[in-house]
Amino acid sequence: MRLLHAAWLGACLGAAGDALAQALPAVQGQAAARAAPDRGSRSPDVRYPVRPVRVIVASTPASGPDIVARLVSQQISERWGESLVVDNRTGAGGNVGAEMAARAPADGYTVLMATASQPIAAALYPRLGYDLLRDFAPVSLVASTPYVVVVNAALPVTTVRELVALARAKPGQLHFGSGGSGTPTHLSGEMFRAMAGIDIVHVPYKGVTPALSDLVGGQVQLVFSVIPAALPFVRSGKLRAIAVSSAARSAIAPDLPTMAESVPGFEVTGWYGLLFPAGTPAPIVARMQDAVAASSRSEDMRARLQALGAEPIGSTSAAFSQLLKAEVRRWAEAVRASGARVD
Repeated sequence: MRLLHAAWLGACLGAAGDALAQALPAVQGQAAARAAPDRGSRSPDVRYPVRPVRVIVASTPASGPDIVARLVSQQISERWGESLVVDNRTGAGGNVGAEMAARAPADGYTVLMATASQPIAAALYPRLGYDLLRDFAPVSLVASTPYVVVVNAALPVTTVRELVALARAKPGQLHFGSGGSGTPTHLSGEMFRAMAGIDIVHVPYKGVTPALSDLVGGQVQLVFSVIPAALPFVRSGKLRAIAVSSAARSAIAPDLPTMAESVPGFEVTGWYGLLFPAGTPAPIVARMQDAVAASSRSEDMRARLQALGAEPIGSTSAAFSQLLKAEVRRWAEAVRASGARVD
């Protein structure tokens, strides 16, 4: 991918981040007011599920989406007495797994763990094998999370300002890894490059997990990562976290500054949500949405997600649908203005 007119990217993604930050609390508020408990009361005539449900995760094992998918799957499995099985399908910036989910039978036995990668892909790829808004039935926004900027522990920087200074002293010599071209972790790095006025080089990986592994090994110098994936490396001392991407500091690391404190206007928020193939019967969608909402109210689920830096939400299907449409519009505007395209 080449990114043209970099200054436009910073401006547009900054506006997108502001809009998303405004949208997420609204979704969370609707979730609290409207989500129903998971008693199956809205689907009394549907025997579902009667066999394991496949949860497609379009990223690598131990990535943020994978961790959140496994947590919510475990919660729902225990609630229903039927297994939800995570199936990692990586490639093409998340498009391989998303297309597989879109083409699956609309019977409730395949669900996609979606992230901002899907709205970005809708803007970047001219010929996808699926249409995000047409080919999926939104179920629920599961959780939101800021990204965290992590660097190799041996890199002589402890703050964003020091990182910017090092990048300016060594133009083109610092490399940032991402989960793949066109993913949120990639565009977050491009946004940082444009807004800070530095020359850093993008290195795409097939998922954020291998990017973090190479960061530990020193092959790249920094990575924007969801907190759940980066946290084990930070806790072990192999990586150093220097900032979060959200507008406010994270409750899990209140001493960690935001990117905006050093790069004014920088803000990106990640999220996780479940999508069924379009045409899935409404009672099945409702039953899954109820289960997610009930899980989000579980003290165990909330504690486990918050320990990973993620905020549980459990929205209604309608609220998640509205957010998804808004995300598609925002990323389309940002990609169009930046001139970003896939090579």
